[in-house]
Amino acid sequence: MGWLIRFLRTARPVRDLLVTVLILGVSFGISLAVSGAFSIHALVPTFFVLAAFLISLLTDGYVYGILSALVGTIAVNYAFTFPYFALNFTIQENLVSAVVMLTVSVITCALTTKLKRMEAQRQEAEVERMRANLLRAVSHDLRTPLTTIYGSSSAILENGDTLTGEQKTTMLRGIQEDAEWLIRMVENLLSITRIGDGQVQIIKTPTVLEELIDTVLVKFRKRYPGQEVALEMPEDFVMVPMDAILIEQVITNLLENAVEHAEGMTWLSLRVALEGNQAVFEVANDGKGIPEDRMATLFTVGGEPAVRPSDGRKSNTGIGLSVCDTIIRAHGGTISARRRPGGGTVFRFTLNLEDAGNDEQ
Repeated sequence: MGWLIRFLRTARPVRDLLVTVLILGVSFGISLAVSGAFSIHALVPTFFVLAAFLISLLTDGYVYGILSALVGTIAVNYAFTFPYFALNFTIQENLVSAVVMLTVSVITCALTTKLKRMEAQRQEAEVERMRANLLRAVSHDLRTPLTTIYGSSSAILENGDTLTGEQKTTMLRGIQEDAEWLIRMVENLLSITRIGDGQVQIIKTPTVLEELIDTVLVKFRKRYPGQEVALEMPEDFVMVPMDAILIEQVITNLLENAVEHAEGMTWLSLRVALEGNQAVFEVANDGKGIPEDRMATLFTVGGEPAVRPSDGRKSNTGIGLSVCDTIIRAHGGTISARRRPGGGTVFRFTLNLEDAGNDEQ
């Protein structure tokens, strides 16, 4: 079944042909049923006009709509007009039906083609806007660590003999931290551009929930050894279909976002629960919280912070959250954020426990 779905997605003409045959077949069957049950033939052309309209609406271009109008005209003339099972194009009703169906098909095809062209232009403009916002959002953040790396490395090379060992170590540690931050930024950017442009197909594999969380927390504690994370998980053995590497990136981004940007935070938690057919992940903190006016654009690439740091600190909150949104949507889940009543923010995302697309893999 999966190969058929993939084939239909890539072979648009085949899909359009199958849609045409299916709708015409259903229309013919309904016409036979109505004619046999009520002995009313006057309504038959209406069914085929509706079929021509639907086919024109659901297929690309003009070919299938006009083809369906011609097939409908022949079907009405041959099977539902006296003399039955014989073609007679001298009857005025048949000619009128043919003209009506062809007119409906041409008008509908023209409108749908225009709408699809406008939608494609809108999507292209949206992609360009996203790219422009992406470049604008990261230009400041990339400049800060690169300046630090250049300055520290130049100081070591030019004044290495006069620097103490402790000073060199401090500079090298700063270079290492900024290089790690740049690596994470590049990974986030690649995730947005590749998944957002549809160049990467999400391949989900059943992943043990406990192993996923352990991997995330081990990496997180290496980077933030002094930050405790209150963990709450189901006691049962749980398998969740996902791309484990990408979901690790989502959870890591949410945890690091809290540490770096949740002003006044003293408590950070990671909670995983099962609700119906979904696994629900929540990352919560008791910091100052996110202003309400930023909630609407929080997961948008262009949703830049209201105030950028003025002290040269790195701020990639918007990029990281955009990555989270892109990855979760690619998995068929949802992600959201809300303010905690007692202060702070709760980020929540869901993943389906049963993947409807397993057959495709």
